[in-house]
Amino acid sequence: MTTLLIAEHDNAQLKDATNKAMTAAAALGGEVHVLVAGQGCKAAADAAAKLQGAAKVLLAEAPAYEHDLAEPLAALIVSLAGSYDAIVAPATSRFKNVMPRVAALLDVMQVSEIIKVVAPDTFERPIYAGNAIQTVKSKDAKKVITVRTSTFQATPGEGGSAAVETVAAAEDPGLSSFVGEEVAKSDRPELSSAKIIVSGGRAMQSRENFTKYIEPLADKLGAGVGASRAAVDAGYAPNDWQVGQTGKVVAPELYVAIGISGAIQHLAGMKDSKVIVAINKDEDAPIFQVADYGLVADLYQAVPELTEELGKLGK
Repeated sequence: MTTLLIAEHDNAQLKDATNKAMTAAAALGGEVHVLVAGQGCKAAADAAAKLQGAAKVLLAEAPAYEHDLAEPLAALIVSLAGSYDAIVAPATSRFKNVMPRVAALLDVMQVSEIIKVVAPDTFERPIYAGNAIQTVKSKDAKKVITVRTSTFQATPGEGGSAAVETVAAAEDPGLSSFVGEEVAKSDRPELSSAKIIVSGGRAMQSRENFTKYIEPLADKLGAGVGASRAAVDAGYAPNDWQVGQTGKVVAPELYVAIGISGAIQHLAGMKDSKVIVAINKDEDAPIFQVADYGLVADLYQAVPELTEELGKLGK
């Protein structure tokens, strides 16, 4: 069995999601080849070559792949699919856009957000917002799989010595074109790879309160900043901060939920965190059912006090 793993990267380096998806791909058995598609992404391909378990790295560079447009990338993957029994990608925002197109073009079923490889054709995946685990057996000759990376350990990014092979770009379907982008820059860790996350909910009441209460605490902890869907929908936080079933699924070592009630949509995105701390003035809030530590208090009083105490510790 040979598997094609599609790398998540920023052209300069691989993202942590690729290392975790590699663990799942390796569990399928057989060789794993890694596809790095982009523009000016030779550095990312060289990093992929060092992944333990990678037998070969395929490097595709073309202007069509520079801005993560789904249609050209899907066409490239399909053009390479004939040699592979399985096509695997991390379940990031990028590949939630790309992989369903690949599955449709190949006329196969996609197996989404697997959390365990039972056998090369059998997988476990969460359903009903994570309240049940479904075992899926695929009869398709070619498997198209996305991986919920929060449940897999990262494959070491050193020690491998795979050859990097250049592949030709596929014909661009011409269904979309890049117009522009506005990218928020931050020195904080990305949510998907942060070891500590501080999240705020609708109780924050405004964007200014996120800046005043949540962000200083996150900075003291060296944490990423998250938000519930309710806070994002209300305009208190940007979309890329959203944690939950329709946002990012995370499993940090420490998750601090502030003013978050604990709706099932949010819990689906963070309940695998190693330690969960909740601050909420409603003692009956569902978040306390999954929290390891809970503080029933007014967040506008408790959070500044916590931030101040952390400052005294020099953290």
